[in-house]
Amino acid sequence: MSEPKTIKVTLSQIAKMIDHSLLHPTMTDQEIQAGLEIAKKYQTATACVKPYAIAQAKGALEGSGVAVCPVIGFPAGNSTIEVKVFEAAKAAEAGGTEVDMVVNIGKVLSGDWEYVAEEIGAINAAVRDKGAILKVIFENDFLRDEHIVKLCEICSELDVAFVKTSTGYGFVKQPNGMYAYKGATVPHLKLMRRYAKPGIQIKAAGGVRTLDDLLYVMSIGVTRIGATATVAILEEAKKRGIGDEPVEVEVKPMAGAATNGAAY
Repeated sequence: MSEPKTIKVTLSQIAKMIDHSLLHPTMTDQEIQAGLEIAKKYQTATACVKPYAIAQAKGALEGSGVAVCPVIGFPAGNSTIEVKVFEAAKAAEAGGTEVDMVVNIGKVLSGDWEYVAEEIGAINAAVRDKGAILKVIFENDFLRDEHIVKLCEICSELDVAFVKTSTGYGFVKQPNGMYAYKGATVPHLKLMRRYAKPGIQIKAAGGVRTLDDLLYVMSIGVTRIGATATVAILEEAKKRGIGDEPVEVEVKPMAGAATNGAAY
């Protein structure tokens, strides 16, 4: 199946593809506030924040139409199911309308699918009970294709809202001792779109840094990205004449777009 060469978009459509990411561990309250103002100004889908910043985000974004998206078990996913459920419920109660949760990566790699399904199911139920939706972060850099496929199947059975590639912080130690990170790759995004049922949305995080990247992943079925480059992406869209009315723009393949099979 050939990929589209052009796509029709508006500026609002592009903005609502973005969860503006405010997750770096060193971010001060002032830096978070500045980031929230960016999300509000550019009318992104959400501002993605650490749990302690939910109240700050809710206050800054009230009435703006930008949702608050806290992260749970972030970034390593290692808390117990009980703790993750508690954290997710509290985050939703505090004003998080979308909750991004990291799976237990060690359990995924162990093939303990019963545990993984129990965890995702319990958190999804807790979040839904509070009127929020769940995005499940796989951390694809640590996984093989078969793990990603199985997670998509489990999330499809449990009817979660989104499956998400990465935290943005899943650095993998290389043979030379250095740490590297790929984040969202084209083969993995295509794999997730293929194996997650049609009603489940795909979020790409890490690696989608430009307007061309965003347009490309949109063209292959991604509906949300996590981004720190929000201003650069949306200002570039304006420069290209993308505004309130739909315009047809060229889709340029991302790095790795022509790769078949596994990402590694």
